[in-house]
Amino acid sequence: MLVAAPVALAENGEGLLGKADDKTVTFFCFGVMAFFVVLVIGLSLIQGALDRRKAKRRYDFERLS
Repeated sequence: MLVAAPVALAENGEGLLGKADDKTVTFFCFGVMAFFVVLVIGLSLIQGALDRRKAKRRYDFERLS
């Protein structure tokens, strides 16, 4: 099935979006890079918020014990 997939989606070197010229490939790669940058920043912000929450809970637990 994996061998037949490229043949099923391509005809004479054209994929689903037409011919893949340099501009299309460049913008696709910029999109991939932007996705991973946003992913890393978003996950870092979530981790920071969870670490602050954990520190606050630990401080409250020690203060009330």
